[in-house]
Amino acid sequence: MIESWRWYGGFDRISLAEIAQTGATSIVTALHEIPYGQVWPQQTIADTRKQIAAAGFDWTVVESLPVHEAIKRGDGDLGELFANYRQSMAHLAAEGIRVICYNFMPLLDWTRTDLASPVARGGTCLRFSIPKMAAFDVYMVRRPGAEDDYTGDDLAAAKRWYDAASPADLEQLTGAIMAGLPGAYARYDADGLREALDSFAGLDRAALRQNHKRFLEEVIPTAEELGLKLAVHPDDPPRNLLGLPRIVSDADDIDWILSAVDSPANGLTLCAGSLGANPKNDVPAIAERFAGKIHFAHLRNVSKDPDGSFEEAAHLTGDTDMPALVAVLLREERRRRDEGRDDAEIVFRPDHGHELLDDAARAAHPGYPLIGRLRGLAELRGVIAGLRLGMI
Repeated sequence: MIESWRWYGGFDRISLAEIAQTGATSIVTALHEIPYGQVWPQQTIADTRKQIAAAGFDWTVVESLPVHEAIKRGDGDLGELFANYRQSMAHLAAEGIRVICYNFMPLLDWTRTDLASPVARGGTCLRFSIPKMAAFDVYMVRRPGAEDDYTGDDLAAAKRWYDAASPADLEQLTGAIMAGLPGAYARYDADGLREALDSFAGLDRAALRQNHKRFLEEVIPTAEELGLKLAVHPDDPPRNLLGLPRIVSDADDIDWILSAVDSPANGLTLCAGSLGANPKNDVPAIAERFAGKIHFAHLRNVSKDPDGSFEEAAHLTGDTDMPALVAVLLREERRRRDEGRDDAEIVFRPDHGHELLDDAARAAHPGYPLIGRLRGLAELRGVIAGLRLGMI
């Protein structure tokens, strides 16, 4: 398995020189400064690749080449947006990049309600609280019909939290929910988010699925021609959010997407944390089922609460059996090597570490601290080494 590290380029408080000390050999990044829907210039890609190479890394995976919201909504004439996406793919392929991670989550990317929830033995983690999400949805965004998406207990807990919240608490909650948007992407306040949600009115699960299928039909043939692989990232969290459907949340969803356009280029980013936040998901079993289509892996862990809330756990102590999951990936690598493939090794990265020691002072991108992820990488490295000694 290839150890990689997510780097946010000019937006990152962690330098490539510091990342080199983690032992990771590959960088996962994107051109976060380019607005959604615009072509990624080949020269900019080349300059980024050279910067990464000069620091001693390979740029192995793009995360992400964003899908414009108009494509997710299925708005009007999308020809130019699809053409731009295909052109960006061609520029990436020309610079030797072979895997593109993307997601199809409407409007918001990964979403949390707390960016610094205390951890029992010190440090902080990302957390998703159902009561706080309900409070945001019902009392701050004031989305019509929001109450119907929560249980009575959820709403009661949301009301208690909201009534006790200070203006600073409300501002902090909004900031946390917006934090998952990458790079320079515009953030919303509660009123602005309500207006943005209006543009998705009427978009249901079936429509979003068809829009995803159309996207795949438009770009997968180009991926095949270029020797690229696309890898869809699961929903985070794996549940409908703010009334918007999410369609990459469990094994049935993944099966539908991978079957919608049957191609080796249509694959999966196996995100253990995103899938692990859904109580119905057996993450190692999902990895086993779709192993042949896993083009990239995010290895992290979560601990779930009965109400559907969850928080980021240490990489080896959450609800997912991480050694069992890694064993699946190592067996798949062995199968690919036996086939004589030159792309047998799976690129993975430690994801969403705890903020530990002086991580907080650095103020890195939420969920992406230096020391916390280094701990996760070290733990994963140990699991991989142990399994390779014959335990798989």
